[in-house]
Amino acid sequence: MVKLKGMTWSHPRGYDPMVACSAIFRQKTGVEIVWEKRSLQDFESFPVDELAAAYDLIVIDHPHVGQITRDHCLLPLDEPEFRDEIAAIAAGTVGRSFPSYHWQGRQWAFPIDAATQVQAYRPDRISRPVADLEEVIALAAKGNAILPMRPPHSLMTFYTLAAHLGFAMTVEGPQLIAASDGETVLDWMARLLAPMDAACDAMDPIAVLDLMGEPDCSFDVSPFIYGYVSYSFAGFRPGRVAFADIPVIGGRKPNGSALGGTGIAVSAQTEAPVEAKAFARWIASGAVQSGPYAAANGQPGHADAWADAKVNTRALDFYRHTRATLEGAFVRPRHDGYMEFQQQASELITSGLRDGTAHRPMIDRLNQLFETSILHSGPISRQ
Repeated sequence: MVKLKGMTWSHPRGYDPMVACSAIFRQKTGVEIVWEKRSLQDFESFPVDELAAAYDLIVIDHPHVGQITRDHCLLPLDEPEFRDEIAAIAAGTVGRSFPSYHWQGRQWAFPIDAATQVQAYRPDRISRPVADLEEVIALAAKGNAILPMRPPHSLMTFYTLAAHLGFAMTVEGPQLIAASDGETVLDWMARLLAPMDAACDAMDPIAVLDLMGEPDCSFDVSPFIYGYVSYSFAGFRPGRVAFADIPVIGGRKPNGSALGGTGIAVSAQTEAPVEAKAFARWIASGAVQSGPYAAANGQPGHADAWADAKVNTRALDFYRHTRATLEGAFVRPRHDGYMEFQQQASELITSGLRDGTAHRPMIDRLNQLFETSILHSGPISRQ
């Protein structure tokens, strides 16, 4: 029997479907996959090359592709002999999930989980999602809105607002955003955060959604938070959380949200590359994504699941109500050196907004950090 080791992230959404689908795959093929998990914080920042030294299969985030290409720690998955299978996965992508793992002409992962910043709200407290960001600011002033600001999520909200407002972000450098545009984004963020408790500076989406799921929680809405379908399931938490498109500014469409989600990748050091790649193609396929993956608490990355009536009914129409935001999502920079920038920039925004730092110096520093990350990466070739 071939036995593989996999690494995913520590949440029912990230762990349960991998275990359930691997059990089915073992019945079909005889290949056993044992999964371990790491925290959300590690998932967002831990070096993939270190994981690839210990695991055959790794669930990754797309901004890592620049680093993993430099380190040659993953195997490309776009093999010509499986062109039709891969084309079907690509055709079923939701938003830009599939191409977000494409870098320097190769495909480094297949999307198995699609996510972006969306709106979370308590449907037992407010009858509908909040349509306009000004309404959220009014709720925040009453103590009824919360925003996760633990790095990297402060930067993710910066991206979301910047792209939503139509500001150009030059992911190839040298600077990320024009100074005046960046100041406008920070102005919006400051208005949102001013009445919020500083505790949100240390909260990631899981912490916020766990809080919102408490029966006596005072928070009705989180306007920009990565969607977690688990919290919409009956019984997952005492209070059920619904999800919807992001609140907009000035009647805009719900575009610009910072793309998230996960992909399944194969270590370059695996001793069973054929079996590992076969599992990656299988679990990313439409039939598995809309069937056992979704049924096991997963948040699929394939459009077959997002359009499935049964999958939506279980989840308060999570997929139907957030798809417009996901289809218009913004793909973050992915160059080698980006991950360090993401951490530094997030810390800068979180602390600067809380301390009342002037916005122009913050943007200048943000652009300096970004230019440094670009210079250290060398020429960027994304396709």
